[in-house]
Amino acid sequence: MELIRVQGRTLSRDDLAGLRALIAQHPDWHRTAISLHLCELWDWRNRAGCLKDMAARSLLLKLHARGMIELPPARTQPRRLGAQAAAPLEQMSFVAAPISGPLNARQPLALELAHSPGLRRRVRHLLAQYHYRGFNGAVGENVQYLARDVRGEELAVMVFGAAAWKVAQRERFIGWSVEQRGQHLERIANQQRFLILPWVAVAHLASHLLALATRRLAQDWQSRYGHPVYLAETFVEAERFAATAYKAAGWIYLGQTTGRTRQDRYRILKSPPKAVWVRALHPHFRQHLIEP
Repeated sequence: MELIRVQGRTLSRDDLAGLRALIAQHPDWHRTAISLHLCELWDWRNRAGCLKDMAARSLLLKLHARGMIELPPARTQPRRLGAQAAAPLEQMSFVAAPISGPLNARQPLALELAHSPGLRRRVRHLLAQYHYRGFNGAVGENVQYLARDVRGEELAVMVFGAAAWKVAQRERFIGWSVEQRGQHLERIANQQRFLILPWVAVAHLASHLLALATRRLAQDWQSRYGHPVYLAETFVEAERFAATAYKAAGWIYLGQTTGRTRQDRYRILKSPPKAVWVRALHPHFRQHLIEP
């Protein structure tokens, strides 16, 4: 069997045989235990020294889907008999009061990094409930924020994740080669979701939050993953949004996509054309994206 490339790693026949042996030797292990042990075995860590557990889980799931290994069934969380669990925050029913008025009446705003499981569940719930594209959770490196006003009222959420693999307008703007893109794509963050909650109507809020996020994004990424990001990108459905908040926050419009999806190998899949916007996070971002 030839070498295969999965989740950024090249695997050989011996690697797959070792994975199968590991799973067979520990029939009582669940999938998380297997992925954590795999990270330890391969010393698979990010630049901050943390185990790349999510990358390992993704690799295992892809191999399982291809029939190359067989993972144990996914676990479900059993409920203790006789105990009534408290409803998670994201499942609690409430009626949100309208939030309006001038921006300065809500300041200072707090952009809270969703670093705990509870906060990330809250972000996921709000996006799944109110964002027009929904949200099933972020995969790979990502930074998530929950925005609150001076009273602690929730206003918005946003998620930054891995950059798109190939964007013609972006490549021209940066001026890098295919090889340089492959080396440094992790230095770009893609704003995958941005939601102002539907009961919030505060003028200039969106552009203000975009400015707050791009001011701290590189440092938050560095702290979480051990490397910075130098450019932020996003894709805005041109037929749905005018993107005036991005323009007001200093983002640069690069043009429109063709409407093809990344899975469109046969040029038959279509998605709405999107406007490509970018925001430099460092004054010498091109140098950092192109240098060896």
